[in-house]
Amino acid sequence: MNYDVNNLVKHVIAIAVEASEKIMAVYSTEFTVATKEDDTPVTKADMLAHDVIMHGLRQLCPAFPVLSEESGKIPYHERANWETYWLVDPLDGTREFVNRNGEFTVNIALINQHKPVLGVIYTPVTHTCYYAGKNLGAFKLSADKTLTTLKTRKKSKDKTIVAGSRSHRGASLEEFLEKIGEYNILSLGSSLKSCLVAEGEVDIYPRLGPTSEWDTAAAQCIVEQAGGLLLDLTMQPMRYNTKDSLLNPHFIVIGDPTYDWAQHL
Repeated sequence: MNYDVNNLVKHVIAIAVEASEKIMAVYSTEFTVATKEDDTPVTKADMLAHDVIMHGLRQLCPAFPVLSEESGKIPYHERANWETYWLVDPLDGTREFVNRNGEFTVNIALINQHKPVLGVIYTPVTHTCYYAGKNLGAFKLSADKTLTTLKTRKKSKDKTIVAGSRSHRGASLEEFLEKIGEYNILSLGSSLKSCLVAEGEVDIYPRLGPTSEWDTAAAQCIVEQAGGLLLDLTMQPMRYNTKDSLLNPHFIVIGDPTYDWAQHL
């Protein structure tokens, strides 16, 4: 199925901005929090953003299916023949949204043949947009319209800079940190941790806990186009829509692919 990443990306950013406006309208109110079947929180903001994105993407590319965190369950036998589709987390970091710390994002990715070929991550509070497309590069667009090309960093020889989850720090991460020698850890919510790798601010983001495919797809495209990798623990790039479950394996996001990260796993 044909698509032009260069043409699509500006439209996807506009959709993410519109979804962010809906999120921020709720953020300024005394909203209620419900709990989904998987014990994760959901708010009115998640659903409003979902509706905006579904409508926008269906208008933009009617031929491409959309899989969103807030969609009803789409069985694998129906998804299995999707060659190109949108993968969306309308509000990544709902816990951070509920805690009002600003560390939540809108994530939109285009998947082709199980790989992300376009990724947009928009931060509603700071109006910062990270985006990338296959063979296009990776960029950060700041609120003041400053555009920065993203480039990952070489692994520092003395100290490893690690991005860690603000809401999900468990025993597996502690065990990993014990193996890597001297380190500094930066705690952050949502897909912003992967963005830190893409920006060259940190060396690695290890995620040794549960996530779903919509949590990583946009970030993977951005990190890869910036020179890094998002890998499962067999050191293979993450692939999408290959099985019934939409849960990811544990993974690492790395800035320097020439460094032997496997020795620490």
